Amino acid sequence: MTALITRDELAAAIEAGTVTVVDTLGGAYYAQQHLPGALPLAPADVDAQAAALLPDREAAIVTYCSNPACSNSGQVADRLTALGYTSVRKYREGIQDWVEAGLPTESAVSA
Repeated sequence: MTALITRDELAAAIEAGTVTVVDTLGGAYYAQQHLPGALPLAPADVDAQAAALLPDREAAIVTYCSNPACSNSGQVADRLTALGYTSVRKYREGIQDWVEAGLPTESAVSA
């Protein structure tokens, strides 16, 4: 099972630049709103895109999706681990928790 990371731990890691954040919702959800600096990687794309998107298999990586009911983050985290990534954690509470806490997000959609 993938280790978890708390919102406070993740916010600190993003601030420090010590983590690669992976948005597992992808597509329009990613374009609309994602955590700062997050890279899009949906479960169906992991095998094809992981090596190019995440070249350092020892880097700290955190996956997330919408909320605890969403299984994408776990699927992507498990697949990354199976592909040899050694430091993968999951932000189980997801972007819903992040937004409710008033933390900043980014958007790929121009206002």
